[in-house]
Amino acid sequence: MELNQSIVSKALSTAYDKAINGFEVQGIKVLDSAYDLAKDYINDSKTLEANVTSLINWQCGKSAISGFVTNLGGLPAMAVGLPANLTSVLYIQLRMVAAIALMAGFNPKSDQVQTLAYACLTGSSIGNIIKNAGIKIGEKVAVNYIKKSLTREVINKINSAVSFRLLTKFGEKGIINAGKFVPFVGGGIGGAFDAASTKAIGNVAKNLFVNNKV
Repeated sequence: MELNQSIVSKALSTAYDKAINGFEVQGIKVLDSAYDLAKDYINDSKTLEANVTSLINWQCGKSAISGFVTNLGGLPAMAVGLPANLTSVLYIQLRMVAAIALMAGFNPKSDQVQTLAYACLTGSSIGNIIKNAGIKIGEKVAVNYIKKSLTREVINKINSAVSFRLLTKFGEKGIINAGKFVPFVGGGIGGAFDAASTKAIGNVAKNLFVNNKV
């Protein structure tokens, strides 16, 4: 099956749902939710930024990502048409972003925060994504201002731009070859989505939700 923007969009929605709510197989929880993750990193003796930084670093550590593709039972059925390992990466990264939003006091179940979480996946392009959707922002920006500006029309523009960016990124990284899926090699997540990209996305989310910067 050829990968297209619609499949990527559906994969984002499915992965985000599992990231927020967790995932059960036959009544057994196999995926922790963003709420579980955030709870693990709330330490009242440290600053919010320090707690978020710890969360990001752990998600990028070997114990956080090594072998998770084969351990996340049930993920192959999460998004028809998308490789299970790619879906797994989306889940890990979106859960991290949603947990950061939670720790900063935002509701990840709102459409606005969900859209901003998607935008974080574009890394350093997030500013352009938001601006091109029609929201005026400067170097210092209040997330609540952005949220209020996220009308349904703007949300649709951002979500479409994100899915297109990701589709392009997958192709550039060799995940797509002549319109077909190319499996990752080995048990890890491959070169396309390594610890460095996860950390970059985490830092973008920290800047947005904690430091009010894009």
